[in-house]
Amino acid sequence: MKTIDEAGAAGTLTAGGPGSVAAEGRRMRAVVVHGAGDVRIDVRARPLPGAGEVLLAVEWGGICGSDIAYWKNGASGTAKLVHPLVLGHEFAGRIAALGDQVTGLDVGQAVTVHPARPVGDGVLPGRLAGRTNLYPRVRYFGSAAFDPHTDGGFSEYRVVHATQIRPLPDGVTTEQGALAEPLAVALHAVGRVPELRGRTVLVNGCGPIGSLVAAAARHRGAGRIVAADLASSSLAVARAMGADETRDLSAGEGLPEDADVTFEASGAPAALGPALRATARGGTLVQVGNLPGTPVPAALGDLVTREITWIGSYRFVEEIDDALSALRDGLDVTPLITHRFPLERAEEALAVAADPTSGSSKVMLRLADGAVEA
Repeated sequence: MKTIDEAGAAGTLTAGGPGSVAAEGRRMRAVVVHGAGDVRIDVRARPLPGAGEVLLAVEWGGICGSDIAYWKNGASGTAKLVHPLVLGHEFAGRIAALGDQVTGLDVGQAVTVHPARPVGDGVLPGRLAGRTNLYPRVRYFGSAAFDPHTDGGFSEYRVVHATQIRPLPDGVTTEQGALAEPLAVALHAVGRVPELRGRTVLVNGCGPIGSLVAAAARHRGAGRIVAADLASSSLAVARAMGADETRDLSAGEGLPEDADVTFEASGAPAALGPALRATARGGTLVQVGNLPGTPVPAALGDLVTREITWIGSYRFVEEIDDALSALRDGLDVTPLITHRFPLERAEEALAVAADPTSGSSKVMLRLADGAVEA
């Protein structure tokens, strides 16, 4: 893929992702992390869509924990920055241009994006049929897992393969649409349990994903939902998103011990023992929060003596479509949004999202004004 660099000379774009020749003389701004503690608003050439691709004028992006990790540490999990990376895998906007061979989509249409695309032939063993989230090699927007990296969507324009575009239902805004991705993560976690209707649910850890798990569990018919966290501001969001009860762990309030299903969304190893103890005998614990990739001490005895089923949950498959249906049907994600910043204040937005004392839940970036150039 070719682009026009900032000096106007032709060069090769090495940051990953689709796209063809850049629009002559046209520029865009992007939120780019260059290393630990180094995020900048870079000016880049605006790409044009190639065959089978769509140019998206991005309106809203939601800051996720991986964006914070790349900014603070220069890495997210085992994925380490080798080159500058455009952040962001939660984003939505309007179609600005269509590449050749793209049908069924229109310029100006409001859409969001499925950020994952498997690399390779797509063949999975029978036990993983349909579970493309477990494909061994997946390019994900805003990820340094590959070299070259896969740029994300925190830019004024982004080229996206048409198969990854998801039109927004009538009545769903692009700001809400930007949250379809994390809602899909929550719906996938809830879907790992065959039946939630009428059951008692505990959500441990009420960051954005935990609060969305509470909303997803309510949407799927859960009975009593208890939310637990160390921060009162997070508990307030969880209650607004569907929790019936909250437990403030910082105030000494304990977890229940009768949860039919526990969703552990904190990712803290120290939470595993209490989460198992909170799960009723014969119940299910769904691990949603990412645990460290290194050995950690954890009290796991109740896993055996209480015959608890412990299930992992990773990203999502096509639950982004379910998320859009839920948004269309009235699932309200707006209580999750606590802060909004314009693109040029991206570093401040990341700092607020990373600060446990800020009272933030989901921090949103306004990336464009919604106007689509002719």
